[in-house]
Amino acid sequence: MKPKLHLGTTRPLDGRKIVSPLHIPAHHLVTHGCVLGMTGSGKTGLVMVMIEEALRASVPVLVIDVKGDIPNLLLAFSSFDPKVIAPWVEASPNDPNGDLATATRLAEDRRKGLAANGIGEVELVDFVKRTHVRVITPGADAGELLHVLSALERRSARWDTDVEGARAALSAAISLILRLLGRDPDPARSREHVLLSVLAERRLSSGQDADIGSLLPEIVDPPLATIGALDVEGFMSKRARRDLAAALNTLLASPSFASWRQGETLDVGAWMQPVDGKTPATILSVAHLDDDERALVLGVVLEEVLTWVRSLPGTQRLKALIVFDEVYGFLPPHPASPPTKRPLVALMKQARAYGVGVLVATQNPMDLDYRALSNAGLWCLGRLQTDADRERVLDGLANEAGNGQSAEELSDVLKRLQPRWFVVRDAQSGGPSVLLQPRWAMSFLRGPMTRQEIKRARRK
Repeated sequence: MKPKLHLGTTRPLDGRKIVSPLHIPAHHLVTHGCVLGMTGSGKTGLVMVMIEEALRASVPVLVIDVKGDIPNLLLAFSSFDPKVIAPWVEASPNDPNGDLATATRLAEDRRKGLAANGIGEVELVDFVKRTHVRVITPGADAGELLHVLSALERRSARWDTDVEGARAALSAAISLILRLLGRDPDPARSREHVLLSVLAERRLSSGQDADIGSLLPEIVDPPLATIGALDVEGFMSKRARRDLAAALNTLLASPSFASWRQGETLDVGAWMQPVDGKTPATILSVAHLDDDERALVLGVVLEEVLTWVRSLPGTQRLKALIVFDEVYGFLPPHPASPPTKRPLVALMKQARAYGVGVLVATQNPMDLDYRALSNAGLWCLGRLQTDADRERVLDGLANEAGNGQSAEELSDVLKRLQPRWFVVRDAQSGGPSVLLQPRWAMSFLRGPMTRQEIKRARRK
């Protein structure tokens, strides 16, 4: 029996009060999904429900977290005891009874909300027992540290089994370094990129690591006579090589850069493997990084995701889910092209053939490249703020529905949507769009978590 995802309850768009549960077959997410809605629409809550349902269906999940909300998965308490919730509750200033009284009310609301969707303590215990949640925080020790440049500095077995994949990961790591140096990161155009790639691959393919420190002397005096059809000096002068080595050495000496070279090896394939029989949820949280750092780190990670996806056998079953909560700025329309855009567009075009779904969420469709939008088969539309936002998606939804729903009718529904209600269009179902009220999340949604709170939650 194919697993289904229980997202909540639905009503028809025409206003009839016919309530029914919404169960979407898990493999429908192979054609990707998009959750859109302005601030306060309940977008993150729906994303959390979809993550939980994927995990309940034994589908491993990798979540890119920009705002700090998704680590709430660590707060999937297996009971409704108010004392469990109390440490994560801030009492209202007007509440004379303090945190425990607030926690008691919230615990009861949680119990009733989940019970309305058939979820009790038995289901909570099962979810916690069968799920392994980890949080990775590049450049910070709130979660697990990540060696962002591990494809360069740590030799992997892929150099023996998948040279093309290893080469692609190496190229992304070198592009990151060159962006940090303010130099051309293009693998096909940049002489610095070619030189570093040739020197690093020479070491890695021979069984050695290629850490930056070991590459510095080789940059100045390369252990080879030619690069391409030119001798080394003709390809790049010694003065230029010295300048590159000096810039790399300055970067190497930076204390902030050192934190990017510690911790877990960047290995998406390993992240997707069960842990002691439990389904893994890996949260890559970058809320603590600035905008430029986020784009650089996530560019490398997404290139690694794409390399991993392309190594999988083809299937129509959902084998993994990649979630990007708040994709604003990382998948922009043409001509903007941050490091994250190329791998994200490629994933939404190609990942379905390998059984990997991509779910993106943002406040409005104007934030997204149209090529990415056109590849999404599941649309969840909350309230959209402007006419331009609605027009971006309505024509496509009305034309695809094939059920008499006009763009004007859908626009009218979207204008009147209340918080925590979404118009859902599932292209694979072939049915009409419906109104969805997502079920309560099993995780306690207490809002964005600070680095100290992530540390505390990991120790609970």
